[in-house]
Amino acid sequence: MAQRSSAPNGRTGRPPVTSRAEILAAARRLIDRDGWEKLTVRRLAAELGTGPTTMYHHVRDKEALLLLLLNEYASQMPRPELPSDPRDRIVTATIAIHDALAEWPWAAEVLTANGFVGLFAASSLWPVETVIAATVETGRTLEEAVDVFRNIWFYTVGEILVQAHSPDRAVERDPFFTDLDPTQTPHLAAIGNDWPQLATHPNYAAGLRAIVNGLLP
Repeated sequence: MAQRSSAPNGRTGRPPVTSRAEILAAARRLIDRDGWEKLTVRRLAAELGTGPTTMYHHVRDKEALLLLLLNEYASQMPRPELPSDPRDRIVTATIAIHDALAEWPWAAEVLTANGFVGLFAASSLWPVETVIAATVETGRTLEEAVDVFRNIWFYTVGEILVQAHSPDRAVERDPFFTDLDPTQTPHLAAIGNDWPQLATHPNYAAGLRAIVNGLLP
């Protein structure tokens, strides 16, 4: 006589999912493959070979799943040694944010589209706290410090998303500004096809410092 399956309803296959690490790893696979917009609890359940009802015991919805992913990723962000000068401290903490998000650009899209920053766990918010505290140290109010962070955040996320959505072949495009009339746009005509190389030159840190110095003169 054939041995009956011990799984409910005679189902065989993978064992029930109980590991958060396994759930997050599967969610990352789906995002890398299809994009974060298409991530759902049902698709995650299918990826893991389990039922949606089982998965809902671990994550109640897509937002909760994204928060788990983002907090897990943020908790692994290296914490650099912070300088004593408040402006230098802002730059150092923000570069840490930038470098972490540059490795995972979809996270920048999530944070921009849904305002998830305010939902982060306290342990993941040290870069934001660092920027706010350092700004207050320069004599600004809390309200002004939030505005400083907001401007820095827009610059940082914008740079990451532009780089993420700019294919390498754009640098090789020819011609670029070579057909411009120098009597109308003399400077752009002089730059010509050097524009792609000049426009993609890595200068995030220099731009960040200029913004911080401008916001905190």
